[in-house]
Amino acid sequence: MNFSSGWNQRISHTVHVARDGLISVAQDSSQAAAVTYADAGVDIDQANRTKKRIKYLAHKTFTRGVLSEIGGFGALFAIDKEKFADPVLVSSVDGVGTKLKVAFEMNVHTTVGADLVNHCVNDIAVQGATPLFFMDYLASGKLEPDIAEKVVEGISAACKQNGCALIGGETAEMPGFYAEGEYDLAGFIVGVVDRARLITGKTVEPGDVILGLASNGLHTNGYSLARKLLFDIAHYTADSYVNELKGKVGNELLRTHKSYWPLIKKLIAGECVSALAHITGGGITENLPRVLPRGVAAVIETGSWPGLPIFEHLQQLGNVPREEMFRTFNMGLGMLLVVPSKKFKKAQSVLERAGEKAYTVGRIIKGERKVMYT
Repeated sequence: MNFSSGWNQRISHTVHVARDGLISVAQDSSQAAAVTYADAGVDIDQANRTKKRIKYLAHKTFTRGVLSEIGGFGALFAIDKEKFADPVLVSSVDGVGTKLKVAFEMNVHTTVGADLVNHCVNDIAVQGATPLFFMDYLASGKLEPDIAEKVVEGISAACKQNGCALIGGETAEMPGFYAEGEYDLAGFIVGVVDRARLITGKTVEPGDVILGLASNGLHTNGYSLARKLLFDIAHYTADSYVNELKGKVGNELLRTHKSYWPLIKKLIAGECVSALAHITGGGITENLPRVLPRGVAAVIETGSWPGLPIFEHLQQLGNVPREEMFRTFNMGLGMLLVVPSKKFKKAQSVLERAGEKAYTVGRIIKGERKVMYT
């Protein structure tokens, strides 16, 4: 429900009350018992109490650009024209995917909100955009106030860490649509960048260096394959301790998707990068070409960065071909930077001052917008 349009107004659903396959339009009130929305599975009073708790979490993220209070039909946000002389809006939308299945099984709902926000922040950061505001969509068959609050707590905390205002959302309660105890979660983000500082990749040329920033695990991609390998083939449970992972399976799978924005904005300020690629679904194989201009290709040197145990273990469990691994998972690199050779030392200096380790993982050559592995 839109905070501004729904959190204070309604719970959205479509519910039909039927008898013998027919919807009753009118009955004699003296003969028929009154049927309420709650009888159909929707408790509006409980939803309103939950929304009051959620509003507080949203308010904690508000920035100077937020013009509206929660409760209107649309959220208002003003762009700082002094800071952005020629503003270009950059937007993205995504979901958490089947990583939610792990959260349900472990009954841990405090991390998936941050997964969602950080994924969306990274998606617009690759074009140089400063995150402005975020909106979420949380849908379930029956609204569980404690779970909803935990999810939004994660969203709120991540928004605050990224300097992004949580100005709206939708909490949909749809009886019979979702399995008991399950929900879906998606989000929408808007950021801004000055047109002159928009990162498009058009200046990428042969000789540029590719740097990789480490991931901390799967982030939010490849979970359908990972769950099949870990739970169906290896017969682990979320509580299984696996020596190769040095921890429990569930804990490994719920590692929070990293936000690279704090580092990226420093690299942008230093004019160190000509292209950035967020390594999500499709892996390096499909994401890096998205930011390459015509006439160039990328060579990635496998083994040039430390591998994470989770990827090696997944590969072994299913004898997964290397090509499939690299187009499904991030393989330990959550963000790739294309750096002009003459800016390489400056980029290294920025990274060192930020305390972030980057790995030289490849180079740009002549070719046609594809990735080759050596």
